[in-house]
Amino acid sequence: MDITILLGIAAGLAALVGGFMLEGGQFSGLLQWTAALIVFGGTAAAVVISYPVSKLRTIPEALRIAFGKEPLDKGQLLEDIVAMSAIARRSGVLALERSSMDHPNEFLREGIQLVVDGTDQEQVKEILEVELDAVEQRYEGYAKIFESAGGYAPTMGIIGTVMGLIHVLGSLTEPSELGPSIALAFTATLYGVASANLIFLPIASKIRARGEDELSTLEMLMQGIIAVQNGENPQLVRKKLEFHHRPNRRAIPSADTKEALNESTR
Repeated sequence: MDITILLGIAAGLAALVGGFMLEGGQFSGLLQWTAALIVFGGTAAAVVISYPVSKLRTIPEALRIAFGKEPLDKGQLLEDIVAMSAIARRSGVLALERSSMDHPNEFLREGIQLVVDGTDQEQVKEILEVELDAVEQRYEGYAKIFESAGGYAPTMGIIGTVMGLIHVLGSLTEPSELGPSIALAFTATLYGVASANLIFLPIASKIRARGEDELSTLEMLMQGIIAVQNGENPQLVRKKLEFHHRPNRRAIPSADTKEALNESTR
């Protein structure tokens, strides 16, 4: 699990609650279950109304993406492409059939298989670009659900506040309770704004960031697959992919990678 998102939410809540208590507020004053019911229940209902069931079923997967660790080792994928280019240059692309079938990355596996099957380069590129578009749309769909929740939550908070004020104005016969009742009414607005800006919208941004990272990696793989099909020199392939995507820390080539590179240069 990516602990940074949990730390961020915890730090944000701690800052809000800490600031409130430093001003003399009581923590118990922030715990209003009726306000939480209105805001979170109303937000959930609005999201359910806004999206079909097929989209709502993707919420667990979206949360897994937001809270999970990076699924792709970009540096190692680069090394794998370089090793494949060395094998293809030495023995031809048909020699990649067995190794590509065992590769854990589906995009790379399918792309190399297209090359092995003798698919025209333009068709290979077109097929891979279609898959890239599908990945981009999938991540955008995940993010929009939480972005919608971030838009609904503050509105539900205002609705809860208005409902609370209606209740307050209906009981003006007890002026001593007027101040606390108004404070309780505004708790709903706090819940709505805080949840939107500390939970829903940041999760949407996190999902988009993860999508951009994956798209960058897949674009790198696509260029590598085309380079393998062209029979380009492995060192030139490495240079090209490093210019396209520079990993923060380059992966250490495996023994198979080193052997393939040595064989290609003989």
